[in-house]
Amino acid sequence: MVHTSLDVVDEKVSAMGKALVDQRELYLGLLYPTEDYKVYGYVTNSKVKFVMVVDSSNAALRDNEIRSMFRKLHNSYTDVMCNPFYTPGDRIQSRAFDSMVTSMMVQVC
Repeated sequence: MVHTSLDVVDEKVSAMGKALVDQRELYLGLLYPTEDYKVYGYVTNSKVKFVMVVDSSNAALRDNEIRSMFRKLHNSYTDVMCNPFYTPGDRIQSRAFDSMVTSMMVQVC
């Protein structure tokens, strides 16, 4: 399901490049809905892709809340990448990043 969603991400990113779309809009929206799950996507300016899978039965999550969660994730990811002691490509070992992701998961449940 996630691999299929990545194909949709690539399609949307290439379509954004061709069209005159606001390049600051990084949220790709709903990528792949199924009976059980909804898959949302986000791509950064440096082409890092974030994919979020949520339970379809969770009606409390609206599109603007998903967008906000992606922005928080992106900001936290940027903080990790800006750390001079982090080596790109290594596993992210940041307590702040882990706690932010955990709090997002608790919020969704």
